[in-house]
Amino acid sequence: MIETCSKRCMLFGTVCLGVLTIVVLILESHLADSITGSHKMKNKTFPTENNSTCWMHQPYSIISECHPCSDFEIRSKSIGVCIHTSFKEILKCENGETVTRSCDRVAYLEERAYWKFTIWSFVIGAASSMAVMLRLRVLNYRAKRRARQVLANGAI
Repeated sequence: MIETCSKRCMLFGTVCLGVLTIVVLILESHLADSITGSHKMKNKTFPTENNSTCWMHQPYSIISECHPCSDFEIRSKSIGVCIHTSFKEILKCENGETVTRSCDRVAYLEERAYWKFTIWSFVIGAASSMAVMLRLRVLNYRAKRRARQVLANGAI
């Protein structure tokens, strides 16, 4: 069935699937942040430095976004929150207390992994498409050559 589609039809279908994929990714991203984003950190209880939980009971501001702990911090266990997830974020509570809290995801690392995956998928897809197009050219050339030989021999 796919063999009967014209190049224009195939291109249109591919573009539509690409646009649909991007729309789904955008919607999923926004819905994931709005639905589970506010409940995610409230339900998870990660260890905090000096057992301070002021961020659970008072408003707080994030001084430093979630980022990986250094190898020294993990190995030396100088910051207790780095032992569990190897990621930390620094918060400042309304009362002025600064707290280091363990966190589970680093946004920029996840984004980088996503883009690596997307780029490699595109490269592999493009290479596969080129291989198919080259193979099609070779097969068409062979078929034309056979047809010429048959016509030259006068078999028809």
